[in-house]
Amino acid sequence: MMKSMDAAEMEALRIAPYGVKSKDSRGRRHPEPEHPFRTAFQRDRDRIIHCNAFRRLEYKTQVFVYHEGDHYRTRLTHTIEVAQISRTIARALGLNEDLSEAIALAHDLGHPPFGHTGEKVLNELMLDEGGFEHNAQSLRIVEELEKRYPGFNGLNLSWEVREGIIKHNSEHDRPGDVDEYAKDELPSLEAQIVDIADEIAYNNHDIDDGLSSEMMAPEQLKEVDLWREVFEEVSERFPDQDFKILKYQTVLRIINLQVTDLVDTMRRTIEEESIDSTAAVRRRSSPVARFSPEMAEKNNQLKRFLNENLYNHYRVLRMADKAARILKGLFEVYSKEPKLLPPHFFSKIEKVGKARLICDYIAGMTDRFALDEYKKLFDPYEKV
Repeated sequence: MMKSMDAAEMEALRIAPYGVKSKDSRGRRHPEPEHPFRTAFQRDRDRIIHCNAFRRLEYKTQVFVYHEGDHYRTRLTHTIEVAQISRTIARALGLNEDLSEAIALAHDLGHPPFGHTGEKVLNELMLDEGGFEHNAQSLRIVEELEKRYPGFNGLNLSWEVREGIIKHNSEHDRPGDVDEYAKDELPSLEAQIVDIADEIAYNNHDIDDGLSSEMMAPEQLKEVDLWREVFEEVSERFPDQDFKILKYQTVLRIINLQVTDLVDTMRRTIEEESIDSTAAVRRRSSPVARFSPEMAEKNNQLKRFLNENLYNHYRVLRMADKAARILKGLFEVYSKEPKLLPPHFFSKIEKVGKARLICDYIAGMTDRFALDEYKKLFDPYEKV
């Protein structure tokens, strides 16, 4: 009788030589027996989906605070979109889809409430205590803060997923400096494509949300080459459709153009340099995952437009200013009287330290919870 292969053996047959195979993982901090029909990276993905921090992403800001509308992106919907784009790219290149998906699903776990404003404020408040950076906080969540398993804190994820989290690098993110994760090496291709998928997702979907919120007008986008070229093509193809349909079709086609450009560019690099191993990926001086020069320029033009016209829109700035005052107020109150923290949190103050404990608590809040907590602590008529 033929011996049946386990999940890791079957996976190895379909992964390209430059992709990461579960059987070659550097393992978990706490050894565990692996599952016969789920690979290590599949289990990592499942553990991330079922953790508390992942569920809280539903009420954390992408650009718009949750109460501004039901149809705007949140950290959760953004994360799902990044995971979907990452899987598409990974499959096209013969990479490990499960590893890319796990990294994508975890990449924003450490984001505090109120988006990048929250991160900036917490970093300022924690400057004397090592600062705050959401990649490092994501790693802290999966390594320490989640409590779900007997015998260890965190989720006990594979080394490759944890490396992808701490080395996540995009327009808004910079990789952490952690010796354990081969800081002098580039991350896997599976991690690299998550970086680009993140950028593709938030740039294009911020166009969608910016137009839906009327903070940006369609006429303004004509100065963005990528939008103008695709929108004109879509308008000619569907002349009788209203703007909402044309908008969605334009965003979808831009995403497809960027994903296709990325895959084609990576394939050329892999072929031209004869990249045939994960070691060859890691020892390069620059990532394999990148756009062609032409697409990179168009993408940068789009980013500049969004920065000028959406992220610095007065309504976004007003909410950001309000959010900063809320988070600073909460931090100050808890610092003066840590016993205002929930007892199960306060009990860890000697082990963690007061400032870091407060930072962990605030970073874990959703926008909704932070707003409610602020009212409870500052509004004399609000029940505590």
